[in-house]
Amino acid sequence: MIRRPATTTTTTTTTTTTLLRPWRVRALRPLAALLLSLPAAVQAAPWRDEPGVAALFRQAGVEGTFVLLDERTGELRGTNRVRAETRFQPASTFKIANALIGLSVGAVGGVDQLIPYTGDANPLMREWLEPMGLRGGMRVSNVPLYQELARRTGLVRMRQAVQRLHYGNEQVGADVTTFWLRGPLAISAVEQTRFLSGLAHQRLPIPISAQRQVAEITTVDSGPGWSLHAKTGWQNAPGAGVGWWVGWVQRGDQITPFALNLAMRGAVDAPRREQLGRASLQALGVLPQPPRGGATPAP
Repeated sequence: MIRRPATTTTTTTTTTTTLLRPWRVRALRPLAALLLSLPAAVQAAPWRDEPGVAALFRQAGVEGTFVLLDERTGELRGTNRVRAETRFQPASTFKIANALIGLSVGAVGGVDQLIPYTGDANPLMREWLEPMGLRGGMRVSNVPLYQELARRTGLVRMRQAVQRLHYGNEQVGADVTTFWLRGPLAISAVEQTRFLSGLAHQRLPIPISAQRQVAEITTVDSGPGWSLHAKTGWQNAPGAGVGWWVGWVQRGDQITPFALNLAMRGAVDAPRREQLGRASLQALGVLPQPPRGGATPAP
């Protein structure tokens, strides 16, 4: 579990140590160094357990977490806080950051510029074989397409951008095509909400035009006065691994970023990512409508 005390707590501790005797100050230094080394993206925030959301996971018979950031109060609301603060490979949820980075460095001219297929002859999904742009690739979670985008970006520019975005543990390793699938990149559900909040508000250190395009191609549902932006992920698809569903809901000027992940046992759990996510958002009064139907599960 990754935690960091709120800024107010750190300030109070610093003030107090100036009044301590020298040996006590020396004793506190290792602890202070540890606290300062923790990622800023996981600063401590009030957490509210939501029994209704926990019940949804129990009824589905899956182990997982759901968390949303209530920007009106600063609270994190959800279930299974320990798992929400645990980092996992982001898998295909990294397509959001990948698209932002690729657009920002000019690796692709726009979200509809066609990119030829460069993957294996027998991909996980046959739809991937056709040339498509980032928009279509986001919709069907085209792994080879976004790997090609990462190649065009290059390892050096990718590392710089991931660090600039403070994305998870900020580690990209030596393989620009697999670091979000096999590691070393890892991110927690709580960190996902902070990253997505920045995108939804167009406050990331990325050109505004790129943020607007990515926000648009992640729209999966909408209605009068609201829109739902989301992306699935499945580490180790199609086998057992970690499944994701992350995004945000916008209702008027109110933005609510969220993240779900669960322990996937196989294909049976693929649709449960979005189903549980939508049900959790509805239970917390964020989505105005109940779930309707379901899309073909994507990795």
